[in-house]
Amino acid sequence: MKECAHGAVKQEKPPVKSSLEARLLRAQQLDRLLAERIDKAFHKQTSYVCLDNLIAIATEHSPVDLAQAASMLPSSIRPLLFENFKQVTHKIQFIIHTDSATRIAIFRHISDDETKELLEGTADDDIPYMIDDMSERRYRKILELLDAKKAAAIKELTSHSRNSARRLMSTEFFAFDQETTLGEVAEIIRENPGVEFTKKVFVVDAEEKLLGYISARQMIVNPPYVKLKDIARPATYVVYPDSTREEVVEMVQRYKISGLPVVNEERELVGVIADEDIIEAVEDMADMTIACMTGTGEKASEPVESVFKRFLCRAPWLLVTLLAGFLNMSVMNVFQQYEGFFLTFIFFFVPLVTGMSGNIGLQSSAILVRNIALGLLSKETRREMMIREISLGLFTGAIFGLLSGFFVAFLHVLGVVSMSLSPAVLGLIVGIGLFGACITGTLLGVVSPIFFLRVGIDPAVSSGPIVTAFNDFLSMSIYFVISIFLMRLFV
Repeated sequence: MKECAHGAVKQEKPPVKSSLEARLLRAQQLDRLLAERIDKAFHKQTSYVCLDNLIAIATEHSPVDLAQAASMLPSSIRPLLFENFKQVTHKIQFIIHTDSATRIAIFRHISDDETKELLEGTADDDIPYMIDDMSERRYRKILELLDAKKAAAIKELTSHSRNSARRLMSTEFFAFDQETTLGEVAEIIRENPGVEFTKKVFVVDAEEKLLGYISARQMIVNPPYVKLKDIARPATYVVYPDSTREEVVEMVQRYKISGLPVVNEERELVGVIADEDIIEAVEDMADMTIACMTGTGEKASEPVESVFKRFLCRAPWLLVTLLAGFLNMSVMNVFQQYEGFFLTFIFFFVPLVTGMSGNIGLQSSAILVRNIALGLLSKETRREMMIREISLGLFTGAIFGLLSGFFVAFLHVLGVVSMSLSPAVLGLIVGIGLFGACITGTLLGVVSPIFFLRVGIDPAVSSGPIVTAFNDFLSMSIYFVISIFLMRLFV
């Protein structure tokens, strides 16, 4: 920082290496290095050397960094790394910030009493990270061991859906009566350093109903004697405990809110959703979207289960794809009656047609799915966007159909493709056939996300293997029909 001539403080430009990309790269490198170091520690000749190395690693590095690195280690090593933390607070930080597979491995390793100790020291908003990965037997046993107040809080928490705002919010926050002064607020905040400060102090009335909030900056620039009601801003944007994660994320994204208040039906403030909880929700939503797009019932970050369980997650999607493959085979069998040209010509270009139409359709569906996810697709803009994508598909199909027709004709002239057709006719049939298949893929890619949205299914499914297999069937059928028609016309 530099001081200017008028006494103002000028912020120096941060170096290039302090950019977000550089920090992320360093974090990923640190995770890999820590994982390698921990793994090497388990290959020492004696258990004493191994234990000494683990203790040194746990002492030198942050539990948060070790929690990220633990996901790269074998499952058997992760609980041993957890046990080498001496402080309970470090164990809690580790288990909160690690992945689900590591938590499951740890809970299988530690006793009920140790699990109880961890839960007693964990903030209410962090408890879901633990209880969601416990077995039902362990969960019931821990509730019996906990005191009545803590057990009641956990039961109330688990009564709400995992997809709700209640699972994201924290019940520890600062809220004061509107008659309170800034000086009194600052004193109470200093006396409670363990309560998370979300850059806001909320203002309520005598009935605990939310009136507004003041920012941290307002607390600094205003005199201590100022009352909250005189400087409070209205809390316009709130969510309810049963609001979905999607609603929470959309509101934060649209209005750029930091510290989103959660109120009940009487508008009583019951919790606050912090920024880091929003990030967790976004990651979970992305995880689910990836699962839909890849055609699996499991999330990308889901712990490693048995082969049979993972098979059951994927089998329904793949079974539909298998049936679609048999359907494609039936289509080929129908066109076997045109054996003279079919085996030597039509079938030869099927991979080209299905590949091009599939990719064009996937691009169209991906654009629409993204716009739906971002809330950019309304009833008013839906028709315009569909027309734009279809027009683009027509243009793309025409260009690539023309290119493929010329290319196939050129290969025929060179003798690379040997067919009993003239180069011009061969190029025309392939080009127009590919054009028709590309139009089919575009229409399916545009219509399928809208269809799934209207029937209440995640539109991301339109990018999955089911629609891809159906696209192969339609595009191949259109290609066969066009090819047979053109062959009858020109041959």
